[in-house]
Amino acid sequence: MQVFRPATFLAAVFLLALAAPPTFGAKGKAADPPLEIFGWVERVELLDGKFSMKAKLDTGAATSSLDATDIMRFRRDGKRWVRFTVSDSERNKEMMLEKPLARSVRIVRHSGRPQQRAVVKLPLCFGPFVEDVEFTLINRSNFIYPVLLGRSAMAGRALVDSGQTFLNAPDCEAPGSNG
Repeated sequence: MQVFRPATFLAAVFLLALAAPPTFGAKGKAADPPLEIFGWVERVELLDGKFSMKAKLDTGAATSSLDATDIMRFRRDGKRWVRFTVSDSERNKEMMLEKPLARSVRIVRHSGRPQQRAVVKLPLCFGPFVEDVEFTLINRSNFIYPVLLGRSAMAGRALVDSGQTFLNAPDCEAPGSNG
C-alpha cells in the first residue's frame, strides 16, 4: 500500500485548484459580477444629467416609461421620429426633444383598452450605470414618479429591495460605467 505524504497531497490539491475552470452559475456560464442593490424608488439622471428625477423601479414591468407631454410623431428624411416634452418639476424646467422612433408598442391597460405608445432611446444614469434605455412615452402626471424603470433596464445589474428607497445615487462618472 502506497502512503502519500501530507506535503505531496497538499501540492496536488493546490495544482488541481489552479487548473479548475472558473466558477459557473446554474446555466453553465461564467458567474456574473455581483449585482447592485437598489431601493424601490431611486433618483436617476436623464440626458447626461440635464434632468434629475425620482424613478420607481418596477420588476413587474418589462419596459420603462417616461412622463412626456405634447407627443407628436413625424417623418424626417423618410424616417419615423417623435417630438415630446420632458419636465423636471423639481428644477422647474422642461425641454422639447426630437428623437428617432425606436419602435411602437401596444400596451393593454387595466381598463382593458389597448394603447399605442412611442418608444425612444435615451441615456440614463442610475447608480453606477450609464445606459441607453428604451422608454415608452406617456403622460404620467397622475403618477407620483415621472420615471418607471422596468426589468429590461435593470436586468443583470440590479436587485431591488422593496423595503428601501434611495440606496444608490446616480454616479454618472463612475469608473466602469458604460457611458
